[in-house]
Parts: sequence; C-alpha cells; structure tokens
Amino acid sequence: MPDHDHYTGPAGHSIPAAAAAVQTAVLLVNLGTPTAPTAQALRPYLAEFLSDRRVIDYPRWKWWPILHGVILRVRPRRSAHAYGRIWDAQGSPLRWRSESLARALQAELGDTVRVALAMRYGAPAVGKTIAALQGEGVRRLLVLPLYPQYSATSTGSVIDAVADALKALRWPPELRFVNDYHAEPAHIEALAASIEAWWAQHGRGDRLLLSFHGIPERYARLGDPYPEQCQATARLLRERLRLDETQLVLSFQSRVGRERWLGPYTDATVRRLAGEGVKRLDVACPGFAVDCLETLEEIAMQNRDFFTAAGGRELRYIPALNDGPEQVRSLATLARRHLKGWPDC
Repeated sequence: MPDHDHYTGPAGHSIPAAAAAVQTAVLLVNLGTPTAPTAQALRPYLAEFLSDRRVIDYPRWKWWPILHGVILRVRPRRSAHAYGRIWDAQGSPLRWRSESLARALQAELGDTVRVALAMRYGAPAVGKTIAALQGEGVRRLLVLPLYPQYSATSTGSVIDAVADALKALRWPPELRFVNDYHAEPAHIEALAASIEAWWAQHGRGDRLLLSFHGIPERYARLGDPYPEQCQATARLLRERLRLDETQLVLSFQSRVGRERWLGPYTDATVRRLAGEGVKRLDVACPGFAVDCLETLEEIAMQNRDFFTAAGGRELRYIPALNDGPEQVRSLATLARRHLKGWPDC
C-alpha cells in the first residue's frame, strides 16, 4: 500500500509529502565521496575533483599530462586504502552523515521548506538535484554549502556548479547563497558546546589543536579569504572556551604537491607539541561539517601515529558536529535568516 505521508525524492530519499508541495528549498552541498573504497571507484571521483579549475588552477596543457599520466594511475589505489580504513556498514561516512544531517535539518525547519542534499563531486550531483527540485515545483532555492569558511576551492566551486545547473533550465528558480558562516554566533556556540560536552565525558587534554584543511598560499595571495576566516573561527572559539593562545593552537592539514601551503602544517605541529612534552592532545576540525576521510583517517589515525611516534601518549580526535542538535539548530538559524522575505518563509 503506498505511503501517502512520504514520497521518494532525489537520490531515493523519503521526504514528507507536505514538503513536496512547497516552492522553497534549502540545498545543502558537501564535497562528495566515491561510491566504494576501491581504486575503480576512486578513479572517476578523483578525475572529476582534480579536473576542477577551482581546485587546481594550473594551465590545462601543464596539468592534464600530470593528472592523467601520473596521478590517476597511482593515487586511486592509495586513496582506496585510506577510504577502506574508515568505510563502515553504512558506507561512506561523509555520505551517510550528510544525509542524516539533511534529514535532521528538514525536521527542524518543518514542512514549509524542502531540504535536499547534493555533492559537488560524485552523486547526488548538484545539477541533477537542482533539476529534480525544479521538477517538484521548487521556485526559490537557498544554497547552503557545508563549508563554514569560504574558499574558492570549495564554496566557489559549488557556486560554479550551481551556475552550470541553472544554465540548463528554461525557467531557473530564484537563487540565494550562503557564502560562509565561519563567525556566526550560533555556529561558534555549537562548536564550543560540542567540545565542552566531549571534555565532560572524556576529560580535557593538555592542549586543543584546531586543524583546518589547507590551500596553497598562492591562492590566499590572489585574494582567497580562507586563512583569515579560519583564524577568525579559532579566535572566537578560543574566546568562547576561555583559552589562551598556548592552550588552543591552529594548524592546516591535507597539503599535496610541491607548492607552499598554508601553515603551520598539522603533521609538523603534532610532532612539535609531542616534542615539547604534551602528552594528551585533543584535536578538533572546525572546517568540516561532518566526519570524513580527512578527519577519521588523516587526523584520528595518521596524525595520531605521528604524535605517539614523537613521544606523545594520546591524540584524541573530537568528532565533527555531524547531525548533532547543536549543528542542526545553528544551520536552521542560518537558513531561516537567509530565507526571510520569500513568501512561504
């Protein structure tokens, strides 16, 4: 017997029937993930990601031979091994945690606004999701990339994908964007409350390290505001937690290639702190809305090993906000403010 209270939307997600009739939608966009932790699945995913000019801005004549002649021959196997370490019974943590967050935000916002999820790379694709929303009758669209700090490599790329999707529509919806939310009071409070709750359960380490994803320094020199926004998030969180600059420190992770990236580097920082006598190091990653490869494998596994090998006793990763009530409330607050002025909001 059909379920008249729900129907299946994009990517097979069940959504409330009342939400299907609304004309306004919030589109959450996250980075994306391969469909399986295998080299075969990683190859097309990495090809799409590393072909994005926002991510790698080298001239195509210079970059194409490197990408197709070297990287896509070697990196899929290595990345598959890393993904295999975090893949769980529900699949990719980034995928299922993002879906859970979207469902929770839908429940928080109620049936007057439709909440959908897309991935910048892989599935569900931004273009297909927007086309599906258009088919459902959505005429007003708020795009909320799940990147608290703006970077051309992340939020900027989402803007490109949305623009490309709208080009294919005869009658595009009204459009609004959330560029960043790195300094939003509700977001800072969510981060602080999450850290304090974790400390209440596990005890507090000797230091708190905030590790953000890095970008090449050259991108910042060209005008990307990302490093300043990361610094602002760290400063506001430090003030909220009443910590000084020795108790809460900042670093940048995930650098690749030979270019100079934003520093200090996370791997070098955890080794330095261990060498200075820090025994228990707590690490949080405020640039990631949900846990993923960069938090679960790079921080909680790789950098844990770097820390203990350098003399530290324990590196403890504090989970991302994920679908916790703090993040759901903060994103709902943000969405409601940006939705103001539209008729059904």
